[in-house]
Amino acid sequence: MSDGDTLVSADETFALGFFSPGTSKNRYVGIWYNKDPTKAIVWVANREKPLTHSSGVLKVNSTGILVLLDSNNTLIWSSNTTRSAQHPVAKLLNSGNFVVQDDSNSNSDFLWQSFDYPGNTILPGQKFGRNLTTGLNWLITSWKSSDDPSQGSFSYQFDIDGYPQFVLREGAAKRFRFGSWNGIQFSGAPQLKNDSTFRFIMISNEEEVYYVYWLADSSVHQRLQVTSDGFSNRMSWSDGSSGWGTVSHLPVDDCDYYGKCGAYASCDTNSFPMCNCLDGFVQNTTDPSSGCVRRTSLSCNSSDGFVKFSGLKLPDTEGTFFNRSMSLEDCRILCLNNCSCMAYAALDVSKGPNGCLLWFGNLIDMKVLSASDDDIYTRMAGKDVEAIEQSRSQKSKKRKRKVIIAVSCVLSFGILILCLAYIIYRWKMNQKGKINEESESGAINSHHHDENDLELPLFDMCTITSATSNFSSDNILGTGGFGSVYKGVLEDGQEVAVKRLSKNSSQGHQEFKNEVLHVAKLQHRNLVRLLGCCIQAGERMLVYEFMRNKSLDYFIFDSDRGKLLGWPKRFHIINGIARGLLYLHQDSRHRMVHRDLKAGNVLLDDELNPRISDFGLARRFVGNENEANTKLIVGTYGYLSPEYIVDGLYSTKSDVYSFGVSVLEIVSGKRNRGFIHIDHNFNLLGHAWTLFTEGKCLELVDALIKDSVDLPEVLRSIHVGLLCVQRNPEDRPSMSYVLMMLSSEWALPQPKKPGFFIERDVVGENSSSSKNELLLSVNGLTVTQVCPR
Repeated sequence: MSDGDTLVSADETFALGFFSPGTSKNRYVGIWYNKDPTKAIVWVANREKPLTHSSGVLKVNSTGILVLLDSNNTLIWSSNTTRSAQHPVAKLLNSGNFVVQDDSNSNSDFLWQSFDYPGNTILPGQKFGRNLTTGLNWLITSWKSSDDPSQGSFSYQFDIDGYPQFVLREGAAKRFRFGSWNGIQFSGAPQLKNDSTFRFIMISNEEEVYYVYWLADSSVHQRLQVTSDGFSNRMSWSDGSSGWGTVSHLPVDDCDYYGKCGAYASCDTNSFPMCNCLDGFVQNTTDPSSGCVRRTSLSCNSSDGFVKFSGLKLPDTEGTFFNRSMSLEDCRILCLNNCSCMAYAALDVSKGPNGCLLWFGNLIDMKVLSASDDDIYTRMAGKDVEAIEQSRSQKSKKRKRKVIIAVSCVLSFGILILCLAYIIYRWKMNQKGKINEESESGAINSHHHDENDLELPLFDMCTITSATSNFSSDNILGTGGFGSVYKGVLEDGQEVAVKRLSKNSSQGHQEFKNEVLHVAKLQHRNLVRLLGCCIQAGERMLVYEFMRNKSLDYFIFDSDRGKLLGWPKRFHIINGIARGLLYLHQDSRHRMVHRDLKAGNVLLDDELNPRISDFGLARRFVGNENEANTKLIVGTYGYLSPEYIVDGLYSTKSDVYSFGVSVLEIVSGKRNRGFIHIDHNFNLLGHAWTLFTEGKCLELVDALIKDSVDLPEVLRSIHVGLLCVQRNPEDRPSMSYVLMMLSSEWALPQPKKPGFFIERDVVGENSSSSKNELLLSVNGLTVTQVCPR
């Protein structure tokens, strides 16, 4: 590439070429947003050694090393790749990652990638942290100025001296701490937990410790950047907009600056003064700038105790000790028996307090937070522990008395209002003669949900009968175990789908209540929308938006219609289903497990966007509940997870298993249940696993779409699908991690054997098993289970 040439990513999001920053005339090789009017730079190759003219050339040599040469063939910059390749190729990926790989082996790792050498920017899917094996430090450093991209004064990186934490430094001095990871969020940035614009995850093991994020909306572009004046910014830009906007920047306020209040003090911008000593500590009169000191010296024996502090950013973790497997009680004992230990906290709060984090020096850099999942237990002299607990108990009693008085007043007033409202309600009901209609809605009211609670329109029977031509058989869209679905046209011309509950189905009544009570408030682009219901004349009907293109199985399992869904559209559908499940599992007000995800329950709208439907078997999780148990196994065989069929346990990971099966079906165009192959008797999961282990994944791809596949995307989809159907639910990724894996280009973990790796006896005529039973092999465990549906 010569100066003036550009290399553009396949989706045209990023471009690589030569540029001059700001008012500078120096030339650099860099990557920028191609469609962005400002051409924001995200990576610079020769940031420390610019070209002084426009005659530079970028090459990849025969061994796979990138070199930047000037007009005299003098080396300006090199990628210094240590491994060689037979056929090296340099590519700019859709993620903004500039890579070199061996074209003779498309499945090989990258020989070199720009993502391993960030400048002042971290992009979605790019690792931000440390490789503990190779020593790679994925940090970002500021530019000196807008005209000079060479390394400036500020750096932002993972410090690994103690429990890993993000630290923004000016030179060697700490300026800001993001806080340590607690399994859910960073202790110093609880606002990220509820940020719906992007997703993030923290990976920490013996080989790597890093943070990576990705975006919820592909039309929005975001980047993390450390500026030349020392701020860490998250910038956002949408397709078609005129420029970038700042989503957030750190430090946020004065309390974010490192060590603002000194030792054993917390900082709160909403109080005056901002700095206040923790309970049991007093201002250091000798050196007020150093913070606080203990009111009573420690005895370093069993008389010492611990005081719990909540709602704080955890102190600086430099020099701390941590153990991931230790219980919190063992952590307390370990700290108490070590005179140097000043405090302890749980390392991971995602599944209750687990792990152990110990501090051995002064507790520095704490900030009061409005929302925090972390508690820290600070060592105190026994007499101070008793005094603090007594003081807190008295304050708690005073607060309770105030609350009781306030609640009593509110309840008294509320009861008066309810009585008046009830009298008025009864009068109106009698006036309008709707006593019968009231009894018709009893099924819903018995669950303490009236019409207003549902926020769902009620259609009368005449409207539904007219819309469906008196439930004409010509209008039937499909029939299931709980009744039939009819196409209808309302008076205003709106097309709808009417699900009519069968009067003979005992399970259908429960399904109806589930869909009304749970689905009414679900709003997401990848969930089918419930428009209303009808509960008159002994009927139970649900009115949904009409999906003209029917369901996903109508296309992918048909030899003619399957051609209409090429690979780009199938990959779009896979991502859409994943986003819908993520909403159900994590982002909706009522966290839910679908329990019957399959191609037949994924509808397609006019633009072939996927909409998850049929929530009759869905179950809601309350609070911190993560799994539940049932004796009634319901759902569709071929999609049910091993732990659900064998033990009746279901969780969000049960849906992940069903999603993995669906992904492999979408890729292959074959059903998991009933799959037949001439070379073996495995089901689709066993077949996919066998091909994966033999490096023959392309043989799994539906022959109808092979001409349209994007090789990296289809291989990654198969890989993710196999990760989702692993036997152990703890090995399966969450849906947030699934979305990240589908959209990123970094290496994925190796999947373990699928949960149902079945080799069946195809001689069904000689089997003595009843036709309504199914024999399943769960990696050695055999279970006979009556088929649900």
